[in-house]
Amino acid sequence: MTQHLEGDWLELSTTGGSTIRVQKASHPRARRLRLTVTPKGARVSYPHGTHPAQVSAFLRSHADWLEKKLDELNLIVKPLPPLRVGHPAEFPLRGEVRMLDWAEGPYPRVEPHDDGLTLVIPRPHTRALPVARGLLASYFESQIRRDVSRWLAAYVPQLGLAPTALRIRPLKSLWGSLDTRDRINLDLALALAPPAALRYVLAHELCHLKVRSHSPRFWAQVETIFPHWREQRDWLRQNGAMLKAELDRLIADVAD
Repeated sequence: MTQHLEGDWLELSTTGGSTIRVQKASHPRARRLRLTVTPKGARVSYPHGTHPAQVSAFLRSHADWLEKKLDELNLIVKPLPPLRVGHPAEFPLRGEVRMLDWAEGPYPRVEPHDDGLTLVIPRPHTRALPVARGLLASYFESQIRRDVSRWLAAYVPQLGLAPTALRIRPLKSLWGSLDTRDRINLDLALALAPPAALRYVLAHELCHLKVRSHSPRFWAQVETIFPHWREQRDWLRQNGAMLKAELDRLIADVAD
């Protein structure tokens, strides 16, 4: 089992090929390392000043227990089959299971249809997978931008503030962020989620234009413009690891 520390998360790759994401947090009143598992995921808390190596060693010693508990809650990301040229594959899109298939044509493009997407790739197929990956990334971004532009038209007048830019790209652990220049960053994997989940993340980041913290005043602002935020936050917590793994398969970990 290997560990990778990044931000507020610790990612563990098991010998079976699964990925476990553990939220890590130091706590001012913590006296020892503590590992908890809930339907929201795994969390390790530790006293201030704990060395990262101690946290990793602690998780290693509880690896079997952790994997068992997460598997019971269906929170472990199972290895996904690689994307292969000419082989249809199921994938999530806007919260629904869709089919990805392939066709030949004079120029590369994505053709949406009722059942999913068709990737049209011209011959020769020497660069088919990188082309397919780029087509899917561009298509997912266009879907997010289409939705966001419609919702911004309603939210900006309510808030009296607007972001200076919108950037969409794969994010490791976050779903979105607002930087110091008031630019909103959104995770490309949100194109795979139900539109309501994407809308929650947008509303969340827009409210940071008014309140930069996660104080009660911030959540009251979120409640004002998006009353169903709790349901969508919980959905992302339960399904987020799967979505990020699916995005990685479709646009990054493609193999012949």
